[in-house]
Amino acid sequence: MDRADIHATPSLGRREFLKAWLALSSPLVMAACGQAHALQPPTPACEDGDDPTPPSVEGPFYTPRSPERASLLEPGTSGTRIVLTGRVLSRRCRPIPRALLDFWHADDRGDYDNVGFRLRGHQYADREGRYRLETIVPGEYGFRTRHYHVKVQAPGGRVLTTQLYFPGEPHNRRDFLFRPELLMSVQNAEGARRATFDFVLNVS
Repeated sequence: MDRADIHATPSLGRREFLKAWLALSSPLVMAACGQAHALQPPTPACEDGDDPTPPSVEGPFYTPRSPERASLLEPGTSGTRIVLTGRVLSRRCRPIPRALLDFWHADDRGDYDNVGFRLRGHQYADREGRYRLETIVPGEYGFRTRHYHVKVQAPGGRVLTTQLYFPGEPHNRRDFLFRPELLMSVQNAEGARRATFDFVLNVS
């Protein structure tokens, strides 16, 4: 590398929406509804002045100089197929063309390839800030729930290192790195699952 939505009601910003969701999805409410694993928050629309996407730890398995590719699927890759799409936006909700996104994650058994570049790759957002990644649903390991690692960088900007999580996972609660602000919106689709997440970078 050269450089290191289901929408909410328009009257609710991202911050207000997440506060309301967390209040509604308390353990008592979920237990009463009997839907602890079915509930998931929609991804709210970006609102001018939003907080940027929060960072998370890089972890021990990052490998630099991954290949440029939008599909991490290779012959022999096992697991549930998923397509992740979204946009890279500024705090004013403007698209960031050519933003760099570098993804890596475990395989369906929870193992990382620390020798080669299996399930690793980077790409650049298009001129509308959009990205599209084809890969698989990662497995769990240790205390870690299912997640993707990603580094996102505006041209000439700072690198955001963060993680993305799956809604409805029972192990989300035991993973102390889990953050509800980093939940993707995930739906089942014919032939593969589909997920969305918009990154908001701390740029104007």
